[in-house]
Amino acid sequence: MTWPTRLPLIAILRGITPDEVIAHVAKLIEVGFDAIEVPLNSPNSLVSIERLVREFGTQACIGAGTVLDVEAVDKLAALRCRLIVTPNTDPAVVRRARGHDMLCAIGCATPSEAFAAIRAGAQAIKVFPAGIFGPAYIRALKAVLPPDLPVFAVGGVTPGTLADYLAAGCIGAGLGGDLYQPGQPVSRTEQQAQAFVDAYRQTVR
Repeated sequence: MTWPTRLPLIAILRGITPDEVIAHVAKLIEVGFDAIEVPLNSPNSLVSIERLVREFGTQACIGAGTVLDVEAVDKLAALRCRLIVTPNTDPAVVRRARGHDMLCAIGCATPSEAFAAIRAGAQAIKVFPAGIFGPAYIRALKAVLPPDLPVFAVGGVTPGTLADYLAAGCIGAGLGGDLYQPGQPVSRTEQQAQAFVDAYRQTVR
């Protein structure tokens, strides 16, 4: 499938709070991001997601990360959340999310997990933790996956290493700690977001 957002970089805002989420995401969108993930183990994550959908739902694909069970999927669907991101491969979560017509980027570490996610209906997979496996592992994994399946590198990706993962066959990456750390100022989020956007555009011309 074709990944639906203009920029295939997912902003992972782990630890963000509802009081600060609007300001950070407004800046991310201004810089060029249009896929936003609030992990469910962030403080009052459902409140943050609800606010983001209301404020930016027509400008960006608002999603949730660390989605671990079907009950969470149902709650997110009720908030009109469009993107489900998981750290693991749980076919039941994939099927429930697809039943709600949600976009799924499913975490995997092995070919067996990747194909289980695909069979369940995942539209994309995230190789996690990419920083441990490295680009060479992803290149080998890509060799056996459907050629049109979007693959994201997540975990340890920096502006300096993004090009290596794109060269290995990823369409993009999920960006966590090097983009956002809990409590950081919006100016830091803007700086890091711009660095990632520049690194992506310099590689994909």
